[in-house]
Order: sequence, then C-alpha cells, then structure tokens
Amino acid sequence: MPTIQQHSPYATLINVFSVAPARAEELAAVLTHATDEVMRHVPGFGSASIHISLDRTRVVNYAQWDSAESFLAMQDNPVAREHMTAAAAIADSFSPHLYEVVSVHQRG
Repeated sequence: MPTIQQHSPYATLINVFSVAPARAEELAAVLTHATDEVMRHVPGFGSASIHISLDRTRVVNYAQWDSAESFLAMQDNPVAREHMTAAAAIADSFSPHLYEVVSVHQRG
C-alpha cells in the first residue's frame, strides 16, 4: 500500500501514459502483469497503483521505490525492461518522472 506523507524517504514514480481509449484496459493489464510478475520482486520496490482516467485516454502508474537509485537500478534489469518496452508499444506516449512528497492534506 502506498505511503504518502511529507518527508517520506521513498522516491515516487508517476508515469503518465497517453493511450487510445480502446487500448487503456490492455495497457493497464500489461502494467499490472509486469508489477505482479517482475517489479514487486525487484530490490527497492515499495508499491504500485495503476489508474485509468475516466475518459480512457491516460493510464498512470504511481509507484514507490526505496530510493531513486533503486528505481534506476530496476531500469537496467533486462526482464523489467522487456515489460516496460511492451507497455511503451501500446501507449501513444509516456512521461515517467520521480517525485518527492511536498505536502499531504486530508479532509476534516
């Protein structure tokens, strides 16, 4: 489960994929499979959540890694790279970036 808190030690990956609406479910399934089969077993992996926009034109992978270094090391893993290539082939474009949590707000 994601830990979203200010000053968290995690590196947060937010990867926004643009996709044809008819392929959104397919892309989400590829990302889910990659996470279940590969990513969650890679050292430094924390959690991942896959989201599809209501208009089906975007799929977002929100993932947490122990550190930016862990995320970068995963990119050198040939099995992980194979899954990332499969996801990229479905998407029209994608934009992965690492983030830090600056603030968190809750109702009440």
